[in-house]
Amino acid sequence: MDPAWYLRRLSRMGPREVAGRAADVLNRRRLRAGPPEPSAPLPRRRFTAVLPGGVRVPPDARARVLATADQLLDGRAEYFGVTRDDMANPDWSADPKTGRRAPSDAFAFDIPYRHEDVVGDIKQIWEPSRHQHLTVLATAYCLTGENRYAQRVADHLKSWWAANPPLLGVHWVSGIELGIRLLSWVWVRRLLDGWPGAAGLFEDNPEALHQIWHHQNWLATFPSRGSSANNHAIAETAGQLAAASAFPWFPESAGWRAAALRSLDAHLDANTFGSGLNRELATEYHGLVLELGVAAAVEAEAAGVAVPESLWRTLLRMTDALAAIVDTRLRPPRQGDGDDGHGLILDGGGTDRWSALLSTGDALFGRLDWWPAPRGGDARTALLAALARPHRGNGRPWTRPDHFADAGLTLLRTPAEDGRGEIWCRCDGGPHGFLSIAAHAHADALSIEVRHDGVDILADPGTFCYHGDPAWRAYFRSTLGHNTVQLDDTDQSTSGGPFLWTRHAATRVLARPSGGVPRWCAEHDGYRPAVHRRTVELAPAGRELRISDEITADRHHPARLAFHLGPRVTVQLSGHTALLGWTSRGQEQAAVLDLPDGLTWTEHRGQTDPPLGWYSPGYGRREPATTLVGSGLTGRGGPLTTLLRFSH
Repeated sequence: MDPAWYLRRLSRMGPREVAGRAADVLNRRRLRAGPPEPSAPLPRRRFTAVLPGGVRVPPDARARVLATADQLLDGRAEYFGVTRDDMANPDWSADPKTGRRAPSDAFAFDIPYRHEDVVGDIKQIWEPSRHQHLTVLATAYCLTGENRYAQRVADHLKSWWAANPPLLGVHWVSGIELGIRLLSWVWVRRLLDGWPGAAGLFEDNPEALHQIWHHQNWLATFPSRGSSANNHAIAETAGQLAAASAFPWFPESAGWRAAALRSLDAHLDANTFGSGLNRELATEYHGLVLELGVAAAVEAEAAGVAVPESLWRTLLRMTDALAAIVDTRLRPPRQGDGDDGHGLILDGGGTDRWSALLSTGDALFGRLDWWPAPRGGDARTALLAALARPHRGNGRPWTRPDHFADAGLTLLRTPAEDGRGEIWCRCDGGPHGFLSIAAHAHADALSIEVRHDGVDILADPGTFCYHGDPAWRAYFRSTLGHNTVQLDDTDQSTSGGPFLWTRHAATRVLARPSGGVPRWCAEHDGYRPAVHRRTVELAPAGRELRISDEITADRHHPARLAFHLGPRVTVQLSGHTALLGWTSRGQEQAAVLDLPDGLTWTEHRGQTDPPLGWYSPGYGRREPATTLVGSGLTGRGGPLTTLLRFSH
């Protein structure tokens, strides 16, 4: 990063955080001479948090686990759209996307891991080293008892430990990676418990003990703090708590465990709105944090640790909130950043992540009458539930919430009935993001998402990338990259870097659904003194969505109103009318988009200079999709009114 970035970043920190980061710098300088000598492990070490007998995994989940495990045995895996065929014996520092290899013998904190021209795509390197493919292989062993799965796990762990000694290489740079890796190791040991080599791989293995101690000592030394205490802090404390509970093999274990439990409880509360939604307002991180929190709490409880009820209540609120916001196909909003990150993977490919989380919530907390039904089985729920006891909570919503005031998220929806698909509309009137840097926020105030029977019609384009290409990072989190109004060719909020916002648009909701009327209105000041106000009304009987945009300003502003269509939607644009078509459940569907006549409308698809007309189905992947852009001047002809009319 250039010096200006460091100044911008420093400006978002408080005195306590600055002092903590100064201590981190001193610790890194001290460790340059070599890692500390670990404490001697305690004698008579055993792994006691084993699964009870008779755990039953649904047949469909079992089949997916074994299919994915067999692919892994063949050396095949996919990470962020890149297929690898070298996973039988991987190079843990190689990036198959760019062909580059990160230095594996350099002091970790000297490596510019964000620079793709030096290390390659760091996400491609980090992801296999979360060892979540090993938890899938270990699950396959647990389900079948076949030694080939266990042996591959052992080979990979020994290979990784040999290639990544403490504080050397990129796998010792980021605490979230260490925390998730520890959680994976805990479950690997549990799932391999029936294998004769399990103890020799872990508690009786000096190299494993060396790595486990250094991982936990690193997390205790370099916690995420202050303006960075987001999902990273939760991953760090969840991994620390799980490891200190399941591997209490060191003199420091009790202290690490107690500190991690306090920290996890505090960070989960700080990261979660009272409504249960994650404060980063990035739905994929809601899922990540929920997975991490549940896994760590279950782990601690399995070890006989008293987990505070406040922590369980937070996890319960998060689960109820997730059940409320998903559409008819159990897809949550595509809001803010997303990088396909998971806290604990015990399932094979094709498992519905959000359905699995709701199934786990049912097992732990009990489902409410309005919860949507899961879509298929999963292995993780059965395995977690075997270690946990139910935690029933009070004060839960009796009906499905449609407005989350603290998060500024509002849902307008019609039920799926009479052969007509559900219309689902998410309206964004919330804070810009979490903490002073709002790292995972997008400049998307007053944006909407619209789905018909779970199919993206007006889509949030997604994230695509974090590092490597600033132009693509900027586009996917820009105002123009969302279904809202852009003024003066600038974003509503000001970016200071790929994970830094230096000025945040303030939004307030003026009207919400009430009395059975699905109507929402909000405004933001990101272009102050100009104010953008948007009203969205859903007419269930007519299957119509009306969007009205008003700009209050003392002068005319160049304006662009964007509507990003989902990748399955075809469009025929003629003047101010767009005919939309798509296929859902084998049937042809159609809608008409009547666009404001005060703007000049153009169609864009797959443009690269500058980027426009793209949809990212997951991190590292993008595909062309149609974007309609209306251009003109504000303040001419009154509000800009858009009408989306569904035929079925």
